[in-house]
Amino acid sequence: MKPYDASHFDHDVCKPFLLEGNGTGFLLIHGFTGSVAHMRPLGEALHARGYTVMGINLPGHATQESDMAKTGWKDWLQASKQAVLTLKESCRSVAVCGLSMGGLLALLIAEQMRVDACVSISTPMAAQNRLLPLAGLAAPFRPRVSWASQSSHRSGLDKAYDFGYSGFPTKCAADLYRLIRLARQNLFAVNCPVLAVQSEADQAIWPGSADLILQSVSSQRKQKLWLKDVPHVCTISRELQAIVEAMDDFASELEVDCSA
Repeated sequence: MKPYDASHFDHDVCKPFLLEGNGTGFLLIHGFTGSVAHMRPLGEALHARGYTVMGINLPGHATQESDMAKTGWKDWLQASKQAVLTLKESCRSVAVCGLSMGGLLALLIAEQMRVDACVSISTPMAAQNRLLPLAGLAAPFRPRVSWASQSSHRSGLDKAYDFGYSGFPTKCAADLYRLIRLARQNLFAVNCPVLAVQSEADQAIWPGSADLILQSVSSQRKQKLWLKDVPHVCTISRELQAIVEAMDDFASELEVDCSA
């Protein structure tokens, strides 16, 4: 597929948001080539339950692929960390939540900063595609890769929120692989409560990812939510309500003052 024009993202759901609520804040981080639209329904549902919620677009995302090519994992991590600091200015407790690559960023934040909880959704802990480790070598010869036909991966998703790139700069795939390795090798440094969410039908990531996360973190409180028959971007699937319920229950049990 050809790259989308920047106008593809000229929708309100693709814009970063801050929904003010009580003293517990959630930072929502989308995935590789995705946009904040993938996190918008989750954000609105959490806000309806009283939470403060911030959703961001990572650098180089939700514009055009040529912008993404100018960014890398350090930019994505730094932007996410800055969002945590911004949220801490108005919230007494902050939880980081990420989808796919956003989950890797959330785990890295929990490894490197003080946060009150971490939620990883559809977060890869190994390269499911055997070519991913070779992306750095391939980039000079094949600078862009189109997403293959993904009807099975996209079926059941809410099309009103499914906004992302039709492909990606190969060099950025190397950054994604770097994030997988960085997050995995330091999972022991995570000691805040962790909720790992994964679908049994997710074909985009290694099936053992959620279990490895929970087995490796040092957190005393950790929980897993298994979803059924929904694809990778489960935040815009029919299982959204199950994710919201789990996150709400998880936050209500934090040993922090969650009142307004």
